[in-house]
Amino acid sequence: MWIFSWKGPSGFSASSTAEEVTQGIDGTGLTAIVTGASSGLGVETTRVLTLRGVHVVMAVRNTDAGKNVKEQILKEIPNAKIDVMELDLSSMGSVRKFASDYNASGLPLNLLINNAGVMATPFMLSQDNIELQFATNHLGHFLLTNLLLETMKKTAHESNKEGRIVNLSSDGHRYAYHEGIRFDKINDESGYNSIYAYGQSKLSNILHANELARRLKEEGVEITANSLHPGAIVTNLLRHHSFLNVLANTLGKYVLKNVPQGAATQCYVALHPQVKGISGEYFMDSNKAKASSHAQDAELAKKLWDFSLSMTNQN
Repeated sequence: MWIFSWKGPSGFSASSTAEEVTQGIDGTGLTAIVTGASSGLGVETTRVLTLRGVHVVMAVRNTDAGKNVKEQILKEIPNAKIDVMELDLSSMGSVRKFASDYNASGLPLNLLINNAGVMATPFMLSQDNIELQFATNHLGHFLLTNLLLETMKKTAHESNKEGRIVNLSSDGHRYAYHEGIRFDKINDESGYNSIYAYGQSKLSNILHANELARRLKEEGVEITANSLHPGAIVTNLLRHHSFLNVLANTLGKYVLKNVPQGAATQCYVALHPQVKGISGEYFMDSNKAKASSHAQDAELAKKLWDFSLSMTNQN
C-alpha cells in the first residue's frame, strides 16, 4: 500500500488511482492516442480512458500484445472504443507510417499521451543509428507529435474542445548528464552511462513539452502541452537491471506505487477540468510540481527543439 497519502491543491495525492482522479468525468466524443499501450501504465491509462468514454487508439510495437489488451478491456467494458495500430518509436520510418495512416483515417485527435519508454538500457543504437533511449523516449515522440499536430489543430478548431498533449517524463530527469543534453555526444558509447542517458531522455520530454507549449500559445491554438512524473512504480522498465528488478518487486508493495496509482497523473492531466488552459507545466501526484533548473531553461528547450528537427530530418 502506498504510504504517502497527503493531498495536494488538486485534492489528490500519491495514493490516488487513475479511476479516482477521473471519477465523474465524461470523455465521450474525445479521441486519444496512447503510445506504449500494451504494457504497464499504458494498459491502465487505456482502460481508464475508455471507461470514461474516450475512443482510444493503442499505438504499440507488438500488435498481438495490443489486441490481447483490447480483448481484456472489452470483457470488462463491452462498449469500449479501442483500436490497435503498430508503432515502433525507435524507428522514424515506423513513426512516419503510423502518423500518415492516422492522418489519412479521418479520425479526430483530442489527446496525445506520449507514454511509451525504455529505461536504463545498455548502450544500443536505434534503426536510425541514434542512442536508443534518446531515440525512443524523446525523438520518436517529438516526431510523432509534430506529424499529428495539424490533425490535433483541426480537431480543436472543429470540436471547440481543448486538445491536450501529455509527455510522460520522470523525476529521473534530475539525474541527466551534468550539461543536461549532450548534443555533441548523443551517440558517444565511451562516455555512456545508462542512468544519465535515461535522465537525459526524460529531461528532453519536459523541455519538448515546454517549448511546444510556448509555440502553441504564440500561435493561439487551443492545445496544451504538459509533462509529468508518474511516481516510482513496479513495471517492466527495470528489466535490464536484475537486482533492482528483484528488489522493486519484493519491497515495492510497501514503498512504490502500483500501476493504477502510477497511471493517475497522466489520466488527470489528460482529462481533468482543473487542468484546462494549463500548459508548459510539470506534474507529479496529480498536482503541479517543480522540475529541475535544466528543465526550466527556455534556451535549452529551444536548442533541443532545433536539434530534434535536424535529427528527424524535418528542416
